[in-house]
Amino acid sequence: MTEAEVIALQQENERLKNLVSSLESQLAWLRKKVFGSMSEKHLPLNPDELQLNLFPEQMSDDQKARLEAEVSAEQKNIDKIIGRTKEKPSRKPLDTSKLPVREEHIYPQGINADEYSELTPEISDSLERIPAMVYIRRIIRHKYVLKSDIQIKSPERKAFEIAPMPLAPVDKCIAGASVLTDIILDKFMYHLPFYRVIQKYRESGIVFNDSTMNGWFSATCERIKPLYDILKSEILSSEYIQVDESTIPVIDNEKHRTVKGYMWCVRDALHGSVCFSYDFGSRSKVTAHRLLLGYHGNVQVDGYNVYDDFEKIEGITLYGCWAHARRKFVEALDEDNQKAAQGLVYINKLYHIESVADDMKLTADQRKDKRKAEAYPIICEFEKWLGDTWLKVLPGSRMGKAIQYNYTLLPRLARYVNEGRINIDNNLIENAIRPLAIGRKNYLFCGNDDSAVRAAIIYSLISSCKAVGVDPREWMTDILRKLPVYKESKMDIKELLPRNWKNRTDSSN
Repeated sequence: MTEAEVIALQQENERLKNLVSSLESQLAWLRKKVFGSMSEKHLPLNPDELQLNLFPEQMSDDQKARLEAEVSAEQKNIDKIIGRTKEKPSRKPLDTSKLPVREEHIYPQGINADEYSELTPEISDSLERIPAMVYIRRIIRHKYVLKSDIQIKSPERKAFEIAPMPLAPVDKCIAGASVLTDIILDKFMYHLPFYRVIQKYRESGIVFNDSTMNGWFSATCERIKPLYDILKSEILSSEYIQVDESTIPVIDNEKHRTVKGYMWCVRDALHGSVCFSYDFGSRSKVTAHRLLLGYHGNVQVDGYNVYDDFEKIEGITLYGCWAHARRKFVEALDEDNQKAAQGLVYINKLYHIESVADDMKLTADQRKDKRKAEAYPIICEFEKWLGDTWLKVLPGSRMGKAIQYNYTLLPRLARYVNEGRINIDNNLIENAIRPLAIGRKNYLFCGNDDSAVRAAIIYSLISSCKAVGVDPREWMTDILRKLPVYKESKMDIKELLPRNWKNRTDSSN
């Protein structure tokens, strides 16, 4: 065998070893996805000019030894995360204090009142429910006519008088505000497909078809869209927003199948209001630029590369999400437990600082000072660890991808130390998106792009209600009755946004 053939075989052997390692990594990941717990909670563990020169120096021996000791101390927590077993929750008594009580008195048979004295009765409660009642709201407008002698004496007076018809939430629609609200919330808060909502109404003796319900829903969305537009404008005028996107299946009538569309979500991180936006299901850079066109302020995002362009836009400061950074190391635990645990120790320290700041109820300025003094040095040490560890892993492995992710985004991730109002992660907007994920598992898809746009409108308003502690049913029923009046009287419908509506309701009580 020639020397050239030996070298070729050695190269092929090295390639196959890397391939096996990569496939083992993928297999470990798939097993974790299918069978393992994916929880990330309780895992082991001058910035004014934030320019991090990645990997400038290696970790010292003392730093390595200290990190190893911290990993060992936290290993039990890692084991709990990997093989977590849920404890059986204790059953708490139901709070029935706000429910009406209907008493039923039961007496033993054959009791002679002259022979017995009654003792304290034994009381047992059971929870009962009456199905929702559907009724007809019949408006009877009484009509009056002037008496004939008065008409003769005063011919200029109006002969007939009748009360004006109350404005309907939707023109020429028999469904009132409460029914329209019920239909919308059944689908977008309780995630029922329309056919199940129709079945529910059939139980009450009301039969209508899909087209009727879709017509009511479309007309209602058209009525409340001006509120959605104002909400979106207000959110995009906030000094600090969080942005994320999630998938939503949409039927493509030309392809006769569902396609993956994307719903964008923007959250006002200072007040909690949420806006969903569907731009023909696109996830492109053009869509992101169109969504944030003209925005100036602080934007917190994950590592999706379409946001990279905003680093170059004057007036926008981009912040990263440490929860996404942490998730990459969680994904690598099965593949390289020791190194992944080391990365998690650093990130866990940053979260511990935030937890202490929350407990101390620090102001934004106090939190910023604490972050600069305590969190920034940890990030700088984490930077050294990334450079040291990168040389010991395969680039295509889970661990390699975790380091690469953090390597690329570290300046953006670290920037939060300069501003006490900025959250350490984007978890709050992910919570706001969660109803979208639940919905697509139940009603499965949107019928077309127009349906997805209407879904964005409803999700935005419901999420904004929840953010300020407003009952979506009470709010939507009220504003559907008021919107026609506001429109006819040319009043400012901005008063009907969930946060403003709550303030007006609270002040009037």
